This record gives sequence, structure tokens and C-alpha cells, in this order.
Amino acid sequence: MAERLVFTGKQAVEVETFDVGGPGKGEVRVRTLKTLISIGTETIVYNRLFDEGTHYDTWVKYPFYPGYSCIAEVEAVGDDVEGLAAGDRVACRKGHASHHVVPADEAYPVPEGLGAGEAAWFALGKIAFMGAKAVRYGLGERVLVIGAGPVGQMTVRWANAGGAETVIVADPVGARLDMAAAGGASVTIPKGADACEEDVRAANGGELPDVVVDTTGNPVVFAAALGLARRFGRVLLLGDTGRPAGQHLTPDVVLKGLTIVGAHDPHVTQEWTEARIVGLYFRLVETGRFRIAGLNTHKFSPDACKEAYELVSQKRGETMGVVFDWT
Repeated sequence: MAERLVFTGKQAVEVETFDVGGPGKGEVRVRTLKTLISIGTETIVYNRLFDEGTHYDTWVKYPFYPGYSCIAEVEAVGDDVEGLAAGDRVACRKGHASHHVVPADEAYPVPEGLGAGEAAWFALGKIAFMGAKAVRYGLGERVLVIGAGPVGQMTVRWANAGGAETVIVADPVGARLDMAAAGGASVTIPKGADACEEDVRAANGGELPDVVVDTTGNPVVFAAALGLARRFGRVLLLGDTGRPAGQHLTPDVVLKGLTIVGAHDPHVTQEWTEARIVGLYFRLVETGRFRIAGLNTHKFSPDACKEAYELVSQKRGETMGVVFDWT
């Protein structure tokens, strides 16, 4: 029998067995190698850190099956599947489980030289891409990224790919800043958003940045982010909070003529499909333009799922890439 993780209630996770079945027409069955915890989304869900009436409240029903970053090996292919064969490694937007059956066109080939644990970052890379697409980083622009968690790490890399002149990262956790610097951050500031303006100006020749990206998911950060953007600047909300009522506008919006942009995982288009975005992400990693080595900090067996979720809930600042090993 196959196995998968399930949230049975608030702060309750266990392993259950299920019948994965065989692939149908146009499908492949895969055996999971690694899955990556989305420490933002999954801790919000695990701890029910969201208000009634939010999209989280509508989405999170028990049993709830967490995860969306899976690297797997193809075991079997159904009829009318071309381009994939048993033994191929693929990425798929599936949860923490030992096996999956997925449409073949939603199984994205993984470059040969990329380890499964590192490849599992593809989904967070895609989420940060949606932010880059929405805010439209311009050549020579100055970008401030608030929060150096997983989405913040990917945001640094996309801002550089978009041609930013400076990419400043503010986060009170020093280890996260080291990872951001390794990924291309120009300047790192070991402070929260409410205390970093002087340092941001110093890094920008006295000016505030053109683009401010809030990747934290912390509702109180939004007001500080508005204050850190230049006149006619742009503020991108990329960290999805479970408590949006705590996010407040400030006079900066009107007085500085700010543009506020929101981005979310499902914002794909006919032009920018998930397959195209993931393919681009893997090419940038494969060619060395995206540096992701060293982002994984912890590895767990699925049987230790309770320990893993308690870690990311209680000591989130000590974690980055938290991987389940299904091999």
C-alpha cells in the first residue's frame, strides 16, 4: 500500500495508507523521492493560523492532505503518453505521499544533474515567479525584499533575473540572510521591516526602493512595507496571510501614489503556464543563474512528520528547506 501524510485536525498529523491505483489514459504513476514542506502555507494550515471567512477557512477541511512540491520517479505510463518513460524523474504539484497518479502533462522533467531535494524547490520558485510577473521588475530598479524565508529566497533570485540593480533583503534571522547573499542579494539587513529604513536608504544612496516585496505572510508587515517604498513605487504582497484583516493601509498609499500588487500561486495564464514557468526555473538552476545549493536545512522520514511540523511551527527561524525523504 502507498502512504501519505494527513492532517486530521489542528496540530494533528499522521501517516495513512491508501491505494494509489494504476495510470489511466494520458497519466503516469510515480514513486516519490522527495517532498518539500512549504513552511509558510503548511504551518498556517497545521496550526490553523487563519480567521473565519478567509480562503484558508474555506480550503482547510479535514482530512486535509498537505504539500505541493514533489519530486518523483515514473513507475508506469498509461496509454497515449509520449515523452515520459519508467525511470524518468519528474516534478509534480502533489502532496506528501509515497506515490501519485498524475496527468502526464503535469509531470515536468527534472534536469539530470539536479538532486531531488534541491529540485523540490520548483514549486516555491514558481510562486515567486508569479510575484515577479505581477510587479514587473525593471532593468536597473532597486528592490527591497522583506523576509528571507523560502519565498523570499526565490524572490531574490527572480529580481536578479529581471535585471534589478540592487536587491536588498531585510530579515532579523542572520542564517537566512547568508542564504540570500549566496543567492544574489546585494545588501542584507538583520532587522525587521519596522526598523530598517535607515539601512535601506544607506544601501540606496539615500533613496527608498522602487519595489518593496512583502514575503512574510505577517499581516503587520504590510504597513511598514508601504512606508519603505519610494514615491510612485510599487509594493508587492507575495506572502499570503491567514489574517488579512490585520493588514492596514497607511497615508503613504495616497501621499506617495503607490501601486499595490498582489500575486498568488494560481495566477497562471495561457502564455505563462505552469509547465513553462517550471521549465524556465529548471533551466536557470541548471545553467547556474539560480543558486539554490545549501537551502535545505532539515530532512525527515515521513514517520517523523509530527516532529517535522513541530519544528517548523516552533523554530521556524532555524529552518529553510525541510524535506521528507520517501526513498
